[in-house]
Amino acid sequence: MNDANINNFMKKSSAHVTNMNRVLKNIKTDIMVNFVWSDCNSIIIMTNKVISNLELQTIKNYVKNTNCISTNGIEAPRLSQSKFYLKIIDFSFLQENTNTPINSSIVEDIIKRNYIFNNVMLASKSHNIKVLSKLDMVII
Repeated sequence: MNDANINNFMKKSSAHVTNMNRVLKNIKTDIMVNFVWSDCNSIIIMTNKVISNLELQTIKNYVKNTNCISTNGIEAPRLSQSKFYLKIIDFSFLQENTNTPINSSIVEDIIKRNYIFNNVMLASKSHNIKVLSKLDMVII
């Protein structure tokens, strides 16, 4: 996307967020656009959850039908390809006041209950590793 398209779209970004949310609501989805951000060569649309192909296509159609953008040179929208990793260290290997070792389901339950991780989804199962048999800590 060229600079003129990005600038034209970003001038009315708050209106575009409102309109995209209205369009998404019309297809009866719980996805909402949180904000629109631009970098040097693209527009990034942040949503509250991972979107499906239908929702991605709906947003694509909205952007293409705005009057402020020339549709030449617009790439197809795609989901983010970045991955984030969470490494938790220095947990006691045994549950407090018991001889029961910490397992993945306990860690996942703690993550779900902690407000810091409200919008975090685990993409794969967590792994617990006891570093040394003599130590009483685990790396997750």
